[in-house]
Amino acid sequence: MYMNKYLSNVPLEEGLEKYLSVLKNSRVRDTEYIDIEESLNRMSSDAVYAKLSSPFYNCSAMDGVAVKSKSTFFANEQNIITLIEGKDYVEVDTGDPIPKQFDAVIMIEDILEKDNNKVKIYKPAIPWQHIRCLGEDIVEKEMLIPSFHNIKPQDVGAMISARIDKIQVFKEFKVGIIPTGTELIDRYTDPKIGDIIEFNSRLFEGLILDYEGKPILYPIVEDNYEKIKHSVLQAIKECDMVLVNAGSSQGREDYTYDIIDEIGEVCIHGLAIKPGKPAILGHIQGKPIIGIPGYPVSAWVVMENMVKPILRKLIYKDLETAKIIHAALSKRVMSSLKYEEFIRVKLGFIDNKYVATPIKRGAGTITSLVHADGVIRVPQNIEGIEEGSLVNVELLKDDNNIKNTIISIGSHDIVMDIINDELIKSSLGKVSLSSTHVGSFQGMLAIKKHESHIAPIHLFDTDTESYNIPYIEKYIEEDVAIIKLVRRTQGLIVKKGNPFNIKSIKDLVNIRYINRQKGSGTRILLDYLLNKEGIKKSEISGYEREESTHMSLAKAIQNGDADCGMGVYSAANIFGLDFIPICDEEYDLLLNENMLKTDYIKSLLDVINKEIFKEKVISLGGYNLDNTGKVIKLKRKVKVEYSN
Repeated sequence: MYMNKYLSNVPLEEGLEKYLSVLKNSRVRDTEYIDIEESLNRMSSDAVYAKLSSPFYNCSAMDGVAVKSKSTFFANEQNIITLIEGKDYVEVDTGDPIPKQFDAVIMIEDILEKDNNKVKIYKPAIPWQHIRCLGEDIVEKEMLIPSFHNIKPQDVGAMISARIDKIQVFKEFKVGIIPTGTELIDRYTDPKIGDIIEFNSRLFEGLILDYEGKPILYPIVEDNYEKIKHSVLQAIKECDMVLVNAGSSQGREDYTYDIIDEIGEVCIHGLAIKPGKPAILGHIQGKPIIGIPGYPVSAWVVMENMVKPILRKLIYKDLETAKIIHAALSKRVMSSLKYEEFIRVKLGFIDNKYVATPIKRGAGTITSLVHADGVIRVPQNIEGIEEGSLVNVELLKDDNNIKNTIISIGSHDIVMDIINDELIKSSLGKVSLSSTHVGSFQGMLAIKKHESHIAPIHLFDTDTESYNIPYIEKYIEEDVAIIKLVRRTQGLIVKKGNPFNIKSIKDLVNIRYINRQKGSGTRILLDYLLNKEGIKKSEISGYEREESTHMSLAKAIQNGDADCGMGVYSAANIFGLDFIPICDEEYDLLLNENMLKTDYIKSLLDVINKEIFKEKVISLGGYNLDNTGKVIKLKRKVKVEYSN
């Protein structure tokens, strides 16, 4: 009989508090003695006391001569005193021991004359001047570092100075990571259909290192109850915490819940978070074991919001919270009432304020974490957040990097990736470009709302049969500018050999089509051409299937998931596909005119005018760069309203 294994839908904070209360009586961390040279970044379990004073003798703090201070009391510029070597002074260098009969050092710079084992001085020395006394830094038997101290480089130096050879520290907190799934393969195996390259364990490994634990990676285990159980028991024996990746949900081969329930105790199954809701929190032999969902974003959310605070608590360290900034939300986000939702966003610093733009929300899109600058939390029992609302964003990147990022919202083209790479190289990593692909029309609106620095656009106006300017004149009332980027060839992308003999728009009926998203310039062009040929959208099988980039569209065709789609020649060329040219179009960068004065745009213009950039673009095929870098300013009429 099918059983719902979810025990609850526990809010995150409540679940964390409950789980930590269960673990509070878990085993005390073991300790070990290690060589002092290996102690950096470890935590002391007991106080450390000096075995030797530092310095352990009175020594000179300067190069000069050691003297009896009373012999110098009457020296001044009118009463030059001559001292005799051996009787009145000895020469010393920094660190030399001071003979018992002397109690001061005169710097070499303060000696008036030195000749024939005699020196002349013109000012007195006070007792113990320029002498480092025994124990000045460290006194034997005094405490150097307390218990529960995170050992830093300066601590290591001080302990070596005090003749500490070994130190008692807490053992490294070992976290076992067990990837499960019959479909998983390692990165060295050539994948076939149905295989999934296992990478979550490496994601976990890096995160555990960030949390200051010691990750222990176990081999991939197929979906077999006894084999997973064996691996769990081995990890519990060898580690302080165990993470089981995948198998935490309700599927027919999801065994994590049952295994923990058999050999330990399940505390919580199901958190009120999205993504990450199927997480399992349990313990075996007093050690925490956590079942983590297989989707990478779900896994990351559970790691950051559950595993991290638990691990930091168990290793006696404070939880470092993410820096939070306030940003205006560029578009409305919807959310479930059942869960606290974590929304990945890109951030831009525009007109002296942060703007947050939501990106892909799928739990399986690891690249959404790569591209994200921050995370917005939408609380449980809230349906969403309206466009323009001020939201708290937990930063995933340094805010200085965000302020040095050019935000691009609009159409996709491979050229934008080249611009980004050249910007990074030319600025030595200080300036970059962040692209969000929402289509030309939405990009234009982002400029209108001051939510982006630039918008790549290729908006075909059906009335004038020209690009971009008619749309700008219709929708934007401010002074803007266009930076001419490239002319590119749009056409129909088909499989190599063109098996369906597609020659024009007329041939799109009765084949499997794949489209670009609504509002994209490519979609606008297609709709115009369909209307021109008298073809209804409903006649195109696949018209509603959308891809947000030319690359993903071309890859789908190469993979046989579609027969044809409209895109740029360069994407077809990269994947070895055939291409039927339809037209050349203007792919330009739209921006508010005042942006032309910024260092951002000056850097961008510098990049696109370089020969290295042009050579890379030309090598892709399907581009013309005759007007690249040309700036067109579009002055808009100011509407004046009179009032009584």
